[in-house]
Amino acid sequence: PICQDTGIVVAFARVGQNVRLGGNRSLQQLVDEGVRRAYTSSENRLRASIVKDPAFARTNTGDNTPCVLHVELVPGDTLEIDIAAKGGGSENKATFTTLNPSASIVDWVLESVLDMGAGWCPPGILGIGIGGTAEKAMLLAKQSLMAPIDMTALKASGPQSKLEELRIEIFDKVNALGIGAQGLGGLATVLDVKILDYPSHAASKPIAMIPNCAANRHIKITLDGSGPAKLLPPSLDAWPKIALDATKSGAKRVNLDTLNKAEIATWHAGDRLLLSGKLLTGRDAAHKRLADMLKNGEALPAGLDFKNRVVYYVGPVPAIPGEVVGPAGPTTATRMDAFMPMMHETFGVLATIGKAERGPAAREAIAHAKGAYLIAVGGAAYLISKAITGQRLIAFGDLGMEAIYEFDVKDMPVMVAVDPTGDAVHKAFANRKLLGAF
Repeated sequence: PICQDTGIVVAFARVGQNVRLGGNRSLQQLVDEGVRRAYTSSENRLRASIVKDPAFARTNTGDNTPCVLHVELVPGDTLEIDIAAKGGGSENKATFTTLNPSASIVDWVLESVLDMGAGWCPPGILGIGIGGTAEKAMLLAKQSLMAPIDMTALKASGPQSKLEELRIEIFDKVNALGIGAQGLGGLATVLDVKILDYPSHAASKPIAMIPNCAANRHIKITLDGSGPAKLLPPSLDAWPKIALDATKSGAKRVNLDTLNKAEIATWHAGDRLLLSGKLLTGRDAAHKRLADMLKNGEALPAGLDFKNRVVYYVGPVPAIPGEVVGPAGPTTATRMDAFMPMMHETFGVLATIGKAERGPAAREAIAHAKGAYLIAVGGAAYLISKAITGQRLIAFGDLGMEAIYEFDVKDMPVMVAVDPTGDAVHKAFANRKLLGAF
């Protein structure tokens, strides 16, 4: 996968009324078996991201099951399944409200897009569901994302309905906000806007919005009983061939093994860096466990020392033969904001690496510690993994992809997103007044 987070599998199944499923397993069990085989394939492992007992133990299921299955019984004699492998960064930005019937949908969408920040990895797609009830609006929003991208064709032909007019209006106004790819500015924040609606109660206007990240992993399967569906991968010739010469990129080379605060003090927001040396990994579950150990007066595991180290927020894909590590891109850094004082002041971390903006408290903690926050490109996990030349498990192996590893990296490309003064590159979210009124 170009991005390591192949997320939670969502399947929309349309079962023909004449279809008969053989055997004694339910449709949920059958789809889960397909997910299990896909995610544990020795030829192309995908990351197991699903945890059971979500309120308490949060134990990884190990095979990315169960999926989320929606079933509709329809006329016909085929089984059609739309599948989305949707990452957590975009799924976490799903939002819902019940507007007054007279309230503006466009204003709510624009405000919500700003609230989403950049953690959903724009440019992507906005799926919007209007009407029904709370759960119906959310389902409509998710289902709308399964449609093909067609905004360019729609604008060329012109809208044929009020909903198409609304799609175009939202598309243009969201892009005019200037959030841009990775939240770094520009006029390409969304590639399309999808809307499905449903009749609602006269007293309410339920509305849901779910973004889809730049890794738009959707596929449609049709089974008619004659055998497996044949799904051909797209030709790589459809994409431009791009080669980066790191020596000519204008980036500063940084030796992680000798990095200190004096060198970090020379960094400025927007600087491009090439990191080489050793760094530690750690994300949600590891940070929570570290905080619990500190609270309980427990010592860190043997061999784990954060003093003067850089921590990369990542949950890599397991390696397949011939790889040092599977795709290993950054996760959304804001989820670790609450742990910044602990990591900088208590454990002595110099800098962290993730994607998207940091909140005000995190930026304050970074500036107070004279540290830095760096961003790698979200969604480019496969390319980033090519800069990783070695890895070893350090602690918390039971956490699976959320364990703490030590990576050896060579010319890993990053950008300074928050410098030691607290200045940030994500201006749209660090200071929303810069965007002006809608």
